[in-house]
Amino acid sequence: MTGEGASLPELCGQLLVGGFAGTSLPASFARELLAGRRGGAILFRRNCHELGQVAELCAAISAGASASAPPPIVGVDQEGGRVCRLPAPFFTLPAMRELGRIGDPALTGRAAEQVGRELHALGFNTNFAPVLDVDTNPTSPVIGDRSFGSDPEHVARHGAAFVQGLQKGGVLACGKHFPGHGDAARDSHVELPVVGQSRSRLDRVELVPFRAAIAVGVGALMSAHVAYPAVEPELPATFSARACTRLLRQELGYGGVLFSDDLEMGAISRRWNIEEAAVQAVAAGCDVLLVCRDEGLQERAHRALIGRAEHDGAFRARCAQAAERAWRARRAFASAPAGAADEWRRIVGSREAQELAERIAQAVAARRREKA
Repeated sequence: MTGEGASLPELCGQLLVGGFAGTSLPASFARELLAGRRGGAILFRRNCHELGQVAELCAAISAGASASAPPPIVGVDQEGGRVCRLPAPFFTLPAMRELGRIGDPALTGRAAEQVGRELHALGFNTNFAPVLDVDTNPTSPVIGDRSFGSDPEHVARHGAAFVQGLQKGGVLACGKHFPGHGDAARDSHVELPVVGQSRSRLDRVELVPFRAAIAVGVGALMSAHVAYPAVEPELPATFSARACTRLLRQELGYGGVLFSDDLEMGAISRRWNIEEAAVQAVAAGCDVLLVCRDEGLQERAHRALIGRAEHDGAFRARCAQAAERAWRARRAFASAPAGAADEWRRIVGSREAQELAERIAQAVAARRREKA
């Protein structure tokens, strides 16, 4: 399948990655995958009961996708700390703040590589991590300890190391949330935050880790549902061509995949319906749209993309460009073959993983003692 050879339902479907309920692949979602009307799936804690079941679910997603498209996205948010989806004995990291405080980017990279190896062994090919936001607002309800710290250069060093480690481990890293969520005083899961910092401040602080991640070859980034008046007067970055295309592509030189954050989040859904959100995000420069829970909303988004592309040649070309970017990443980071479904048992919980976890735990404890 190519952007020019795909049917319109397939082309637009490849721009959608969805979530679903339950611990097995729903027949409804499986039909969309097989027909090429979904580009993959994102799993959450609700989908992950125990690791054997997770491996089977990942294999079902990969095996059930359209044979004419590259392997589908099989993604998860496995950051560390409070944002972890997978149960023990999966290798679990402390919060990024704790990892950053150790002050050893090489250790950060090694930890991320282990996460990547275990994810790949289970059948994932994408991790929506690391958080590249700089923790400049202590009242932030959503970032906080998910960030490596409050110094942009420090976040850049650890973020770049995490990206390299994940991708060395075999999964696509997706840095988030572009162009920076760390100064937002409101939670974008609930409402649209506005960050009123100047463009020069964005260059000095928020954009520093993203530049570093781009420099080391991060395969994917995720947009922020945050408004930045210095970049775009009225719209969240997810809907802003000035952010997603002019700033990210033209000024920062980024050539990888841009995911939207979940379009079901309150920052978007309280102001725009799913049809408007899907079309605006792709038009702005997002390549893959996350719709993380509701299969009905995924279908509505799909129909909206088709409807716009049928009557707008420029928008159809934008969809083709987006699909090609996503397909390149999916070819580069394919899931583990289905025949290796039990390979995770050798990798997860290995002696190497246990020793690394203990080393990190000791380093975190030592830093806490120093601060006491």
